[in-house]
Amino acid sequence: METPNRPITVLAVDDHPIVREGIAALLEHQPDMALIAEAENAGEAIEAFRAHRPDVTLMDLQMPGASGIEAIVAIRREFPRARIVVLTTYRGDAQAARALEAGAAGYLLKSAVRKELLETIRAIHAGYKRIPADVALDIAEHHTADPLTPREIEILRYVAGGGGNKIVADALGISLETVKGHMKNVLAKLEARDRTHAVTVALKRGILDDTSAI
Repeated sequence: METPNRPITVLAVDDHPIVREGIAALLEHQPDMALIAEAENAGEAIEAFRAHRPDVTLMDLQMPGASGIEAIVAIRREFPRARIVVLTTYRGDAQAARALEAGAAGYLLKSAVRKELLETIRAIHAGYKRIPADVALDIAEHHTADPLTPREIEILRYVAGGGGNKIVADALGISLETVKGHMKNVLAKLEARDRTHAVTVALKRGILDDTSAI
């Protein structure tokens, strides 16, 4: 049972110390909040959550090893009532949708942290969800779009790394015609003009991230 004046306990998860330091500085002078633990990767995040059971967890998505989304899934599997806010530099609708499907209650761009973090923490702790309006609009816009299949995403990763159709075919052990067929589908689904444009769209929407290229 919560004590009325007990501060909101917060776990900050980010592989960049400067980001965690910034969060700590923002929370330091808030009488209704307390940063009780930090973690720099998904494994540490899961262990820290088990040890401290924070009211709100701030979770980066792009970290070495397992992703923030994988950490969210693992934490929520063990603690279904965990309240997690994604902190990311990426506003792509596909990535945001994956985070929300994994169980995140909020999605906040790092560029808006100084302005919106405290309000977001309080809202999430109170049981609300918080998603930036522009991200929500992007999710709604693409909600009915035909998603890329895992194989199409895999091929697009090779393309993002500069691989031609022949290289992709050899790497995946499939025919050149199969690769061409998949790329035709990718271009149609992303409404892209060409391969380069497809990669650009996929990066912008968070279907690929900037570490995805093979």
